Amino acid sequence: MTLRALLAYHACDRVSEALIYFMVVSSPWAFGTTQPWSIWAMNACGFALGILLISKFALRRERGGSPFMRPVQTHGSNTGCEKNKAVTIIAAGLALLTLLILGYCLTAALNARSTYDPWRMDFRYRSYIAWLPHSYDSRRTWQLFFNVLALASFFWSVRDWLLGKTAAEERTSRIQAGDCDLTPLLPERLRRLLWVVSINGALLGAEGICQRLSDTNKLLWFMPTHMNKSAESQFGPYAYRANAAQYFNLVWPVALGLWWVLRREARSQLRASVNRTRRRHHVLLPCVLVMAACPIMSASRGGALVAVVMILAAACILLFAWRRRHPSTRFALVLFFIAILGLGTYLGGDKLAERMRDFDTGLTSREHIYETAAGIARDYPLFGIGPGAFEPVFQLYRASEEEFWPAELHNDWLEIRITFGWLGSGFIMAALLLVLARWFLPTGIPIRWTFTSLLWLSLAGCLIHARFDFPFQIYSILMMFVLLCAILFTLSRRVTE
Repeated sequence: MTLRALLAYHACDRVSEALIYFMVVSSPWAFGTTQPWSIWAMNACGFALGILLISKFALRRERGGSPFMRPVQTHGSNTGCEKNKAVTIIAAGLALLTLLILGYCLTAALNARSTYDPWRMDFRYRSYIAWLPHSYDSRRTWQLFFNVLALASFFWSVRDWLLGKTAAEERTSRIQAGDCDLTPLLPERLRRLLWVVSINGALLGAEGICQRLSDTNKLLWFMPTHMNKSAESQFGPYAYRANAAQYFNLVWPVALGLWWVLRREARSQLRASVNRTRRRHHVLLPCVLVMAACPIMSASRGGALVAVVMILAAACILLFAWRRRHPSTRFALVLFFIAILGLGTYLGGDKLAERMRDFDTGLTSREHIYETAAGIARDYPLFGIGPGAFEPVFQLYRASEEEFWPAELHNDWLEIRITFGWLGSGFIMAALLLVLARWFLPTGIPIRWTFTSLLWLSLAGCLIHARFDFPFQIYSILMMFVLLCAILFTLSRRVTE
């Protein structure tokens, strides 16, 4: 590779890193990225990441390889840098599924059955090919296609960037060849990204708590809302408290996992008599405390219930990982999780208790909406009504004009099946299963099961939320979900486990 190409590659890598950090930090603060201006700003960053990724691929092809990528390796294995066929197949399969999902959305937009006019509240029909994916609102399907394209570019760019090495890691690998005691458990890039996610989430939680205590009905103290105008219905930059709870339930297990890894790393460096200051990881514990308490304080019924289940699950994971540790250590861990529940209950328990009294009423009303929406799923089983076309089509299935007309179904599992059909939903589910299966294969960033389990817990909590709410219709939550999937797709099981 020429010097000019080398400099160009490093420039692309640095710009990609800056864009990734910008998207991770700004997406929740931009009112959850729910407004057109913020969605298109994130999409523009995603498109830029895609262009940079293609440029890096082109520069690598010029050399016939890349000296900057982390070599595929497994600790304790003699395979070295040989490619693992299973990993190659699963990566190719996920790339193919990405193209299939994008092609599905693009085909539905080009082959639209109609376009919905929100001002006249009617459909303008056109000719279409019935045996291909199609949509009943081309405008919304085009919007969703661009969103998916940007998020796909974001996913593959994050994965590619995480698998790269920093200059310091390159120097360290040459100086400390094979010295496992001094090798960090997390690569520098992954470490920095997780710190950004954790600190940003903690600041977001602190702002949400202060905003709730101030009893203002303006987001970030200056932005009024058209819906959910009461202060109790909002939390932080999110106009809907449940969306805020869903975001925090995605993030706090990540910060807890980072703390666990850094603590283990600090202990191993202490045994190796390395004179380094490695106590800063304890800063993450207050961050976890704030973020995990926010879903309870938000007064979101679903958010609080899912948070409690996740807290109990996280406690079980860490207690099992520390089953051979001193009882006092395990007792301190239990006290920490009790403190999380206590803080959330102290700051928001009264309002949450009031809302819990109407839990059955709210659930019954949503089940009635699900019954109406199930009729759409029965009528359009294979291709669905088109990605993003739920809201305009739902009105046609209402029993009367007085029946509630939701913008989102509050059940993403059913809404995705209605809009994507069984075929498109199958592509999405297959892609998620490949991401979850990647850790069981070698030739990735080796990490212990505890950290991976906490990331899985984050995704599982969001999937539970999706059964009774709409986290995947909110750009910032979906983007964080995609980010965690990209991280998981770079990790692998340690051979010694």
